[in-house]
Amino acid sequence: MTKIVKPEIKLTQDPHALRESREKNLEVAIGRQVRELRKRQRMTGSELASQAGLSVGMLSKIENGVISPSLTTLQTLANALRVPLVQLFSGYEEPRGAMHVKAGTAVEVERAGTRSGHQYHLLGHIGSNNSGVVVEPYLIVLSTESDRFPTFQHEGIELIYMLEGHLGYRHGDRLYDLESGDSLLFDADAPHGPEEMRQLPIRYLSIITYPQAK
Repeated sequence: MTKIVKPEIKLTQDPHALRESREKNLEVAIGRQVRELRKRQRMTGSELASQAGLSVGMLSKIENGVISPSLTTLQTLANALRVPLVQLFSGYEEPRGAMHVKAGTAVEVERAGTRSGHQYHLLGHIGSNNSGVVVEPYLIVLSTESDRFPTFQHEGIELIYMLEGHLGYRHGDRLYDLESGDSLLFDADAPHGPEEMRQLPIRYLSIITYPQAK
């Protein structure tokens, strides 16, 4: 009997890796970065203060995070340190968004292009963020009144995870047989959508990701 060997998939990102901790106080983060850049360039406090047109005392207060320097002062320091202004903020830990939706409290929404009978429950939304990616997670419920059609098309990547029922789901020129526990990941730019309601009711998660508008 021929043994079938499944190809091993290696992922490059470590899901358990932790980034170096960052400072949550902006003034302290800037001060530490100024001091580190100054020492990296083997400059004394007096030398940097002189090149930036600051007093030694003022520079000391900035490096210790006890004052909030103006943008003009920060630009002067960045020029003296020969680095981009944004580098002075690199040690700051910006707030990260999270949204918790309790069972039964998801907002029912009407997405552009949806038909009657298709219930879209938005499970959360985080707008502008540093990742540059927008994620829209939905719980979709199809009932006996649901229309049958294969005509969605939008930018991004979509993941479907079946929770209940049996569905024939169209993507491009192929029809996928989806049952509870099945998943389907696809390029959402191709025409796609639920086409054959094989066992109702049908419930599935739809998670759509696409780039933030610039």
